Amino acid sequence: MLTLEPALRRRSSAGKIGLALAGGGPLGAFYELGVLHALEEVIVGRELTDYDMYVGVSSGSLLAAGLANRFDSTRIGAALIHGESTLAPFSPRLLLQPAIGEYARRFARLPRALRAGARQWSDEALGGLWPAVLGTLSRIMPLALFDSRPIERYLHELFSASGHSDEFRSLRTQLRVVATELDTGRSVVFGDAAHQNVRISRAVVASAALPGLYAPVSIGGRDYVDGALVRTMYASLALEAGCDFVICINPLVPFDGSAGRRRRALSDEGFDTVLGQTFRTLIHSRMQLGFASFRNRFPHADTILFEPDRHDELMFFSNVFRYSGRHRLAEHAYQQTRRDIRIRARPLAALLQRHDLDLDRKLLNDSRRTFSTAAHERSAHAQRATQQLTQALGRLEEFLARTEAG
Repeated sequence: MLTLEPALRRRSSAGKIGLALAGGGPLGAFYELGVLHALEEVIVGRELTDYDMYVGVSSGSLLAAGLANRFDSTRIGAALIHGESTLAPFSPRLLLQPAIGEYARRFARLPRALRAGARQWSDEALGGLWPAVLGTLSRIMPLALFDSRPIERYLHELFSASGHSDEFRSLRTQLRVVATELDTGRSVVFGDAAHQNVRISRAVVASAALPGLYAPVSIGGRDYVDGALVRTMYASLALEAGCDFVICINPLVPFDGSAGRRRRALSDEGFDTVLGQTFRTLIHSRMQLGFASFRNRFPHADTILFEPDRHDELMFFSNVFRYSGRHRLAEHAYQQTRRDIRIRARPLAALLQRHDLDLDRKLLNDSRRTFSTAAHERSAHAQRATQQLTQALGRLEEFLARTEAG
């Protein structure tokens, strides 16, 4: 679904362009990747890796950091989906490494927790055994199931490669990664003037540290967790920085099965499904309120929002930890985005022209295009470039040999 919010008062000339990516876990990241790939192909006039500002929260911060580091959607897709990156191939196992250290630390507290539980039971015997048991369990319960350090190491290796950087100051564009400070419940924006000393890779894992799944990330003596706990999408950061045009992508919307063929209620799908629907409903309502306010708060700015359809079962029930699930979801998001752009092509083109951008209608209307098409084209181009370079080096060697002989 594509929502357009044209500016109430247009400026005389095109200004800065920003991109804001919301969170949504692995599923959200692969959806956003499909949307970005479609935008990168059909919006011409400026490369997606050449925008003025990138804002990311939770899993969206990973893609925002990649784009700010000049990794286009094809290269990100090659790494995250196909595992074909020559720099650092990605494996979903990185997301699911058990937090062994956290388990050990909590287990070491068991004797002290048992003593505290026994004292509580003896002091409040009339209250029953269960309060003491629950109190003991709360003291030894691990803060997280999985370890985020393998993800941080992967991102550090990726961003430290030649031509890229793991430092905010070294980027040629602006990047903002938002996390929540655990002890205060406030949002912290890494990459702004007060928070530039942290590595980008560490800021990203802090922004994506969903409580219960990943432990809080310590930065400068403070603990940080998922940035989406306070706000879903921080497009206002780009608008406040002076961007006249901001593209927003939100991957999580509540599922509505009333118009489909589903006969089973969501409650029949299990606890995780009910929790997921609840979480989506809460964060989407907040996002709608924030997005609706942009037009009055920033009357000179154009904003557009891409989201999945609320009846989209694939977006709600996909398993992104299988290769087929990742590829299928990215392809689905890619095709749905192309469809939405075709439906709103005329008003979208008019809005884009205000910012010296346009739509490539030939690519947009090419029904043969797939998410993998660009990857194949890039591979073929690289092979041709390698062959041309090999031939040129061969001719140079022949020339040097003749020169020495002469």
